[in-house]
Amino acid sequence: MKTKAAILVTSFAVLLFVVVGSMGGVHASSSDGSYRQLQVYSEVLSRVRSEYVEEPNIPKVTDGALHGLLESLDSNSSYMSADAYKAFKTRKAESKGGIGAVVSKRFGYAAVVAVLPGSPAEKAGIEQTDIFESIEGLSTREMSLPEIRNLLAGAPGSTLNVAVVRARKAEPQKVVITRDVVTIPAVADKMMDDGIGYVKVEALTKGKTQEIAAKIKSLEKSGAKKVLLDLRNCAEGDESEGVATANLFLNHGTITYLQGQKFPREAFNADPAKAITTLPIAVLVNRGTSGAAEIVAAALLENARGDVVGDKTFGDGSVQKTIDLPDGGALILSVAKYYSPSGKAIQDVAITPNVLVADAADDSVGPDDEDSAATPDQEAKPKDTVDDQLKKAVEVLKSRAS
Repeated sequence: MKTKAAILVTSFAVLLFVVVGSMGGVHASSSDGSYRQLQVYSEVLSRVRSEYVEEPNIPKVTDGALHGLLESLDSNSSYMSADAYKAFKTRKAESKGGIGAVVSKRFGYAAVVAVLPGSPAEKAGIEQTDIFESIEGLSTREMSLPEIRNLLAGAPGSTLNVAVVRARKAEPQKVVITRDVVTIPAVADKMMDDGIGYVKVEALTKGKTQEIAAKIKSLEKSGAKKVLLDLRNCAEGDESEGVATANLFLNHGTITYLQGQKFPREAFNADPAKAITTLPIAVLVNRGTSGAAEIVAAALLENARGDVVGDKTFGDGSVQKTIDLPDGGALILSVAKYYSPSGKAIQDVAITPNVLVADAADDSVGPDDEDSAATPDQEAKPKDTVDDQLKKAVEVLKSRAS
């Protein structure tokens, strides 16, 4: 046992050296403190092995240390053991259905960023800002983000058991979600008063830019003089689609750029030939706006093309690289981030609107105590609230000259 433990300690130290070296560019010097930290890790692991109250499970300790190491970088970087990585690849190949919720890591657990309308998650009562404490009885605190997303997927018709933590509930709520093939809603549009053409986008998946362009052209033919682009709760999609959507409204300037420690700067500039309108525009965002939609909002705001109205966005936008490890595990590492035109890392600071209007809180249910507990009917029918964000965006557009 001592020999095995010593080998594991050494292997762990070597692995840490490789990881820290790849992140910090460690060569022959220790000016960044990497060697010193490596000594600390080795000392801690050695003390755990020799002095912990009982014989420790060294592989479990090592897995935990690697999880912590990667998640301390950002929510998209993670480590998967050999067994977890094998299960991940198998499940990914077999999964055909999902729940229709975009999930990220926050506070160490799986956090719901946004829920697609009509999706299995919405039908089960899942809400934006819900926290999945566990999935099928497994704590999400112990899972990497790819594992969480993979576990949410499955065969259409199969059920998924989650424990949901909500701000106004004392205990996690058990929710059963029936997976299904998730359909991305089409881009919606309508004419509003004062010649405002309203376009609602639920996701920026492949092909949505063409849908948005078609809607805008149709609205202009119907007499629209201004455009209101609603990207609230738009968290699904590809960053490339966000770049393409922003280009519909920009005939010059930088839309975004990618850059990393060993990832050369790659700028995405507006192509004048792809711009389709010069109408005044306002963009609606909230805490459920993430990823590709944030690229659109940042590009239009920082190029002074339009106003961004609503609440601060979620903050996500990076590129990951999967590195297979010798033991069969995998290291998922963020290697580049998307930046706004002014140089702000979207994943780090999100997008703050120039016209702030906080997301409306659901005041229909009070604190979860003996006297104020809501009935299921009350929870299912929240009190109607005025869409202050939409109202403000309309006011902003009305004040802008056509």
